[in-house]
Amino acid sequence: MIGRTLGGATVATLQGIIVFFIAIAAGFRPTNITLLPVAFLIMVMTALFFTAMGTALASLLEDMQGFQMIMNFLVMPIFFLSGALFPLEGLPDSIFIAASLNPLTYGVDGLRGALAGQMHFSFITDFAVLSLVTALFLVVGSYLFSKIEI
Repeated sequence: MIGRTLGGATVATLQGIIVFFIAIAAGFRPTNITLLPVAFLIMVMTALFFTAMGTALASLLEDMQGFQMIMNFLVMPIFFLSGALFPLEGLPDSIFIAASLNPLTYGVDGLRGALAGQMHFSFITDFAVLSLVTALFLVVGSYLFSKIEI
């Protein structure tokens, strides 16, 4: 389980780095270059969260089609409520609460803070939430993965 999660997170992080360099080539400039290691760490934490979540959910399911359907059902709301497409400020209270319960919100917020200088929460909050949720999914996923019968 841990190896599968680390492998998936490595691939996702490399893809994120490629997208970052494409953005640099297209004209994006980070506001504070000294925060690039923070951005990298948040990217790794977010990748670990998603791969741990995916592995934990896959451990519960019997077939690949069910896994793909469940992941699509989960990933779309998680993405739309993360603040990646719209700012968190000015949202209705119910949507803001839902966004605050969404772990990806903290990944997006940390990356936005490290790369663009605009953040809603603090880096400590972003790291704490991502670390807690990732650890939770790793523990639950490891338990579920160990119960798989071949």
